Amino acid sequence: METHAARANAFQREQIVAAGPVARDSFLPTTLKRPHPPRRRAILAAHPEVASLIGHDPRTAAITLAVVLGQTLVAAFCGGLGLGYWWVAVLLAIGLGAFANHAMFVVIHDACHDVIFKGLSANKWVGILADLPNTLPTAMGFRCYHIRHHSHLGDYDYDADLPSRWEARVFGRTWYGKAAWMFFFPLFQGFRLRRLKATVPMWGRWTFINAACVFLYDALVLVLLGPNALLYLFASFWFSVGGLHPLAARWISEHYTFDAAQETFDYYGSLNIVALNIGYHNEHHDFPDVPWTLLPRLKEMAPSFYDGLATHASWSGLLVRFIFDDSFTLFTRVDRSPATSPPVS
Repeated sequence: METHAARANAFQREQIVAAGPVARDSFLPTTLKRPHPPRRRAILAAHPEVASLIGHDPRTAAITLAVVLGQTLVAAFCGGLGLGYWWVAVLLAIGLGAFANHAMFVVIHDACHDVIFKGLSANKWVGILADLPNTLPTAMGFRCYHIRHHSHLGDYDYDADLPSRWEARVFGRTWYGKAAWMFFFPLFQGFRLRRLKATVPMWGRWTFINAACVFLYDALVLVLLGPNALLYLFASFWFSVGGLHPLAARWISEHYTFDAAQETFDYYGSLNIVALNIGYHNEHHDFPDVPWTLLPRLKEMAPSFYDGLATHASWSGLLVRFIFDDSFTLFTRVDRSPATSPPVS
């Protein structure tokens, strides 16, 4: 019997592939609406018990506190070594700190969906706590733009996850350009924000609270623990989202259309243990109101909707493949903005 996922894939392929082969000079235009809202409705109709997963998981706050304290202790160790051992701080950041900070980014992600606590302010405070080891304030800015990523997935004018066209043209079509793009990914994310339209203003009271908390933490680390401690934390931030670290491949795995039949991909590998199940990305987009702890359960409860979807087996392998396979560029993304969508026949 044909599964729900197989039928959805066939329809997606018909809509996207009709626009042409994998693009090297432009995104893949489509008139197809976002696939996740209809799949959510279909899942709830077929498996109403899935609704029981929607809610909050306060245990995430305890995990956040433990990781932030752990990162501070490792930073103190690096600070005690002195700046002459900067290379130890960097190596520890690559092998340990990047995984801790990446987990904190997932906490910030869950906090912006308000699935940690019921109260809005409580979720924001957990996001700010998770942001402390990043050395730069990101939590409230991410909150402003990430909700638009869900509501306008693949729309160039609103989705900050979609690379800017100049990024794709300058860096996205050669192996060395893609490698540089992956290394400096944290910078590119910030540059995109100016192109977006009608986004909730980022500069508000909570943004300043976020910045004040993070910079105060930075100052205390620098004064009390030393510059090598702050270097460790900054390197942990950098390699958690870029720096050619395997974790950076997460940004490729989620929505780059290596299979034009679908635009959101899952990764079910072992790194989900330390990445707080962010690899369950179709499940998350279908149900952003389900906490990360319950996403595997969602897949188990609605297998016919997910088992037929293409997945990525390895973030490390995907990183190498993305950089060196010429058929994959920064343009291998679906764009459903009106300016790029083909006319409906």
